[in-house]
Amino acid sequence: MMHSFFLSGIGVQNWTYIIVGLTFTLYIGISIWARAGSTKEFYVAGGGVSPLANGMATAADWMSAASFISMAGIISFAGYDGAVYLMGWTGGYVLLALLLAPYLRKFGKFTVPDFIGDRYYSNTARSVGVFCALIVSFTYVAGQMRGVGLVFSRFLEVDINTGVIIGMIIVLFYAVLGGMKGITYTQVAQYCVLVFAFMVPAIFISIQMTGNPIPQLGFGSQLADGSGTYLLDKLDGLSTELGFAEYTEGTKSLTDIFAITLALMVGTAGLPHVIVRFFTVKKVKDARKSAGLALLLIAILYTAAPAVSVFARTNLIETVSNKPYSSMPEWFTKWETTGLITFTDKNNDGNIQYLADKDKNELVVDNDIMVLANPEIANLPDWVIALVAAGALAAALSTAAGLLLVISASVSHDLIKKMIKPDISEKGELIAARLAAVAAVCVAGYFGVNPPGFVAATVALAFGLAAASFFPAIILGIFYKKMNKEGAIAGMVVGILSMLFYMLKFKFGWFGGGTKAEWWFGISPEGFGSIAMVINFIVSVVIMKFTPEPPEYVQEIVENIRIPSGAGEATH
Repeated sequence: MMHSFFLSGIGVQNWTYIIVGLTFTLYIGISIWARAGSTKEFYVAGGGVSPLANGMATAADWMSAASFISMAGIISFAGYDGAVYLMGWTGGYVLLALLLAPYLRKFGKFTVPDFIGDRYYSNTARSVGVFCALIVSFTYVAGQMRGVGLVFSRFLEVDINTGVIIGMIIVLFYAVLGGMKGITYTQVAQYCVLVFAFMVPAIFISIQMTGNPIPQLGFGSQLADGSGTYLLDKLDGLSTELGFAEYTEGTKSLTDIFAITLALMVGTAGLPHVIVRFFTVKKVKDARKSAGLALLLIAILYTAAPAVSVFARTNLIETVSNKPYSSMPEWFTKWETTGLITFTDKNNDGNIQYLADKDKNELVVDNDIMVLANPEIANLPDWVIALVAAGALAAALSTAAGLLLVISASVSHDLIKKMIKPDISEKGELIAARLAAVAAVCVAGYFGVNPPGFVAATVALAFGLAAASFFPAIILGIFYKKMNKEGAIAGMVVGILSMLFYMLKFKFGWFGGGTKAEWWFGISPEGFGSIAMVINFIVSVVIMKFTPEPPEYVQEIVENIRIPSGAGEATH
């Protein structure tokens, strides 16, 4: 009895300090133990990571704050429509593992701009590659930093901007010190933390609501109250009562769903911070193995996300809808102080009217709080709530660190070493990489404080940019030996500019703004990456037809990339 009193008496905030403190000590300890001594260790962890460790690190790198915090949040509000994120991100990973990873590993370059510069035998192509890598990485990292600020602001009860600054300091410490070597082993630990933190509350709530301990099956089960009603039927009923669309019915057009899924898929396959993970293993065979392992490890969280979103949405509606504001539990007022839940009593009756009708609705809930608030809404123990905070931080920080490394490598390796000062010493290049990481953290922090949209929307745009710029250049570079530098450069420039134009016009209201009714072909900004990618392919091939063939030695390299050498040993 004394024991349980002690555990319950600690409180959420103290539990958060304990669990987050322990995980941060672990990450920093690992980065000191694995600090990089050479540029090879800084960029690709010395190229000696085992497939299992690389699979776990890839999964942590790839499951960002968008996967952990935002994806279930989007699905819980968008219902069926939110499934595009699940399909696109998972499908993209398969595409990357089968089509790109092994060949890029065999090419043996540190970064994507490095591959593009050498494959297209041109420093102009390399510069365009660096520009695209920086734009994609900064757009992506803005979402991560907002995720970090969000968690800190609620659980350490600090201002969201202070939360972003604390996150910046921690990432800076282990990304700058450890480089890819430190980040890889830190991400192995972060994977364990984030999956454990996502699954524990999901299992608890699944048992609570349906009696089924497996959340993936729980959300399709009958409720545990003996009524014989299925959980999804109940949620459909609750949603329609409040005027929302049925949860299991979609509202997006098929064209838009297809475009978003494709943009997310090819965007994943062109993400520089995920691709670089395949350069950290010894052999081409290991690149394939770690890709397969990462997919299995990612699937644990991804198959549970729809269940978590259904549990959270049902619990939220039942807790707040048409209930007196004065009777709201403590979690409600705590989230109110962060500004991510707002209640305006429009009819002065003291009750919360949560409705689809914007004019009558009195409650605004930010998508991004659903996963974090879920254990509190379900009244789970304090340590579970704190564990989710630690998991969200692990997800955001692991991806932020991977992105910062891409940014610093693009500057120090691709710009300084390959273009500005080829005779720079190993030590000089390492210092440049660390300084570039410091500058990148500061820019990322600025975006975290002034974020463009909620986490997953920002991240979805980064995928669109990667799809529009890198994917065609990499695919044509590997599978089409006649592809020349003129075609690739023109395609990348036109692709990324068309995506930026569409994004700024329809998302941020530039160039005379644009309403949903004016979307081209009815495709949203999140899905336009697939159109920009097609434009990139067309421009590349057309320009190639009217310009000289690539040199013979480049065509031979391309032939070679696709021939398995020995028993899968990488050629050096």
